[in-house]
Amino acid sequence: MKIISTKLHSKLDYATGPLFIAMPWIVGFSEVLPATWTLVAVGSMVILMSMFTDYEGGMVRSIPMSVHLNMDIITGLFLAASPWILGFADQVYLPHLILGIIEVGAGLMTVRVSRQVEESPMERTHNPT
Repeated sequence: MKIISTKLHSKLDYATGPLFIAMPWIVGFSEVLPATWTLVAVGSMVILMSMFTDYEGGMVRSIPMSVHLNMDIITGLFLAASPWILGFADQVYLPHLILGIIEVGAGLMTVRVSRQVEESPMERTHNPT
């Protein structure tokens, strides 16, 4: 079920990217370097990918929305499994697991084509909405 619009998804991306980056200091596990750098890398990627996605929040708009959503799903699965893959599950795992599940959910529940992409260039210039 696709209940998240691309416009809302773009807002979520720009909110969660910095949250991912700050999470190690918010929750208090910044001394666990693999756990910290995993979230910093994923958060940075979320922001960077958002800037290049062809949706309402994109600036360069060179990445198709479907590719963005597929990357969200793959990244979310990696993030959820990263404590066990990278060996820090005995120190911290819950933030990565929760944020990974949220990332997968956002990728699965967002419409796959931006409304802006569906409209022709003529509709964009003549449609006041």
